[in-house]
Amino acid sequence: MEQRKLGSGGPSIGAIGLGCMGMSWGYAEGQRNDDTSVRVIAEALDLGVTFLDTSDVYGDGHNERLLGRALAGRRDEVVLATKCGLVVDDLATRAMHRDGRPEHVRTAVEASLARLDTDVIDLLYLHRVDPEVPLAETWGAMADLVAAGTVRRLGLSEVSIAEAAEAHRQHPVAAIQSELSLWTRGPLGRPGEELEGLPGAENLVGWCAENDVTFVPFSPLGRGFLSGAYVSPDQFEESDFRKSNARFQDEALAANSRIVDVVRTVATRHGATPAQVAIAWTLAQGEHVVPIPGTKNSRYLKENTDAAAIRLSEADLAELDAVPDPVGSRY
Repeated sequence: MEQRKLGSGGPSIGAIGLGCMGMSWGYAEGQRNDDTSVRVIAEALDLGVTFLDTSDVYGDGHNERLLGRALAGRRDEVVLATKCGLVVDDLATRAMHRDGRPEHVRTAVEASLARLDTDVIDLLYLHRVDPEVPLAETWGAMADLVAAGTVRRLGLSEVSIAEAAEAHRQHPVAAIQSELSLWTRGPLGRPGEELEGLPGAENLVGWCAENDVTFVPFSPLGRGFLSGAYVSPDQFEESDFRKSNARFQDEALAANSRIVDVVRTVATRHGATPAQVAIAWTLAQGEHVVPIPGTKNSRYLKENTDAAAIRLSEADLAELDAVPDPVGSRY
């Protein structure tokens, strides 16, 4: 697989990573099978995927324990990213609150290391900035962990350019993770598609390029929608996040199908699937972009990783960039 860099002076990683959240919660939880997930993670490594993404809140620690089990004997083959700064209040409803206190950061990372069965975290993200705690205090506590050798690099998730710049001045930011796909283009500075809770349209992807920061799109497939597989909210089990998500309701789905129609047209020209074109579009946003599509299915894993070989033309990109704005909010 094509290689890209993790931050300034960081290690090389496969151009497509693996988001592991869905193996534990959020999507089709009734189909969760740890043995299958462990096998899929091993297959990902065999396919050249070397960047794995998890968090302490995914399944309230379950996802980290799963990664710890899956990487037994293969830990050195991957760059392992996890997150701190969110706390689960109710596992069933996935209710959470933010906690950026330095003491929480230290305790959370100690627990993550134990669940992941590792001595060091390659990339530690601040999952969300806590408005009740100065960012400098949270970031300083995370930087202390780098100095102590339990964390190698630091990242941020869903932040403004001002927050990213503030943190970067204090300690280098290696990566910024945010939602980016053909139906969530806010981080490209696209007006009307701002991310909720953040300032107006900001070109965060461009800021990352200028500052040697890797940009990591999560949900590059639009939570599966851009694969063209979903036409009704009735396809989801009750616990699935998408069951009640605004973009997956009947009227919104019908409107948003216009986006998939364009993706499917481009895919046909390349002899590819819509999912592969959607991932290839994120890769085309810059050499510093490393998407992390998630799956717990071997077939889709292979399909996703094969997207690294697709080269979209300028005409393809222009056609894709012109898709209509999505109907419905992200959350």
